[in-house]
Amino acid sequence: MKAAVIVYPGSNCDRDIAVALEKVTGRKPLMVWHGESDFEAVDVIALPGGFSYGDYLRSGAIAARSPVTAEVVKRAAAGVPTIGVCNGFQVLTETGLLPGALMRNANLKFVCKDVHLKVENAATIFSNAFDKDQVIRLPVAHHDGNYFADPATIEALEAEGRVVFRYVNADGSSGNGANPNGSRNDIAGIVNQQGNVLGMMPHPERLIEQALGGADGRALFESLAQAIDKTAG
Repeated sequence: MKAAVIVYPGSNCDRDIAVALEKVTGRKPLMVWHGESDFEAVDVIALPGGFSYGDYLRSGAIAARSPVTAEVVKRAAAGVPTIGVCNGFQVLTETGLLPGALMRNANLKFVCKDVHLKVENAATIFSNAFDKDQVIRLPVAHHDGNYFADPATIEALEAEGRVVFRYVNADGSSGNGANPNGSRNDIAGIVNQQGNVLGMMPHPERLIEQALGGADGRALFESLAQAIDKTAG
């Protein structure tokens, strides 16, 4: 599996996600600078977390208009698996590849802590190595992670099984502060209708081996590798 990591000015998780991809695939990903208008063919595109362009205007707004992002949009629309984590999720909504928007956290404070997620859909290319309803632990670190969409969009996401991850408590229940940012329906990660674009606020790349304090995020990258290997085979 050959991957590309898009690097914007202000990205701070590009190395993290590159390391995660290499650990799982055994292959160093291509690091693509935001000013590039094209890059070689890859199997996966990753938009990392961070604070692209210092979050000026609003999170992800300028990055969505970077030269390289036009190529990302083109390839994602053509079916190339694309993942956006944290700021990457914000960029994906700004481009229209995913619906909705990431707003200021409900408490108007930066949130940096571990959260628990329920795997709502384990049949996507990003989640097939998880079990449905499995509860995992991942870190979050954001100020603008409050997922919002109009009621019709939320209803469609739920009905079509496009909510992949949802904030829960450690026992899988909702409420009692499980939602760190106020996201509608406790949504932590969604896919597009085609199923090849995933956006999520928690950071799977930060927990891929026990040396980092846990490995709950590793299955996401294993899911991608397995899905792509199956397609190639």
